[in-house]
Amino acid sequence: MGKVYLVGAGPGDPELLSLKAYRLIKEADVILVDNLVLGVKDLIPEDKKVIDTGKTAGAHKFSQEEINELMVHLASRYDKVVRLKGGDPFIFGRGGEEAAYLSEHGIEFEVVPGITSAIAVPSSFLIPLSYRGVSSSITFITGHEMEAKEESASINWNAIANLRGTLVILMGVGNLANNIEQLLKHGLRPDTPVAVIEKGFTPDARIVTGRADNIAGVARSEGVKPPAIIVIGDVVQMRERLNPNPNPNPSDNEDNE
Repeated sequence: MGKVYLVGAGPGDPELLSLKAYRLIKEADVILVDNLVLGVKDLIPEDKKVIDTGKTAGAHKFSQEEINELMVHLASRYDKVVRLKGGDPFIFGRGGEEAAYLSEHGIEFEVVPGITSAIAVPSSFLIPLSYRGVSSSITFITGHEMEAKEESASINWNAIANLRGTLVILMGVGNLANNIEQLLKHGLRPDTPVAVIEKGFTPDARIVTGRADNIAGVARSEGVKPPAIIVIGDVVQMRERLNPNPNPNPSDNEDNE
């Protein structure tokens, strides 16, 4: 049996890929890629066997169960199987589930961490998730699993809304209005700054900003699409202080109330 490597590809910029991840891409016998590896795909040699297992909302080439089974099958045929995942495999990438499946089936595996877009994308737009005197805590949540009734949801909205730190929501564009509604209902300040950063580390990357009480409408009017990172908290305002360019980004909506 071969070995499976669950490799974090980082936020999409090839230069942010780890050296170990790059080496494994070059050495792999077969590579399974998802939709978020973006520019990293260009580093894959043309002679490599590549299987596209990417998922988008409502369009899955493979179910998660099929991906799990495929990794086991490939490990029976190849020495090195690389599962290339956007960001970090264990940050909302279902890498934990894949590792558990491989373990249960006796397949040797290794996890290669990557830079999560939850941190890298805000940094690229000069939003420090922590800042002395502004925010001393960071919370990451996923935004696409919150359509269940409130009483059965896994998120403690009261706790999240009153952390007084920075909240980062991944995969939350489609459910943005509902997520914000819950946060406001449970105590989030209506004037809390919010940034929605779309398509980070791509030529089409842009940021739209507003407040908790208007960001859903701003994002809708701007036509924001996934993938996007949502940052909620006073650290969003630090971008103005850190930005060396006095001319605002045309996509900014910081004055849109």
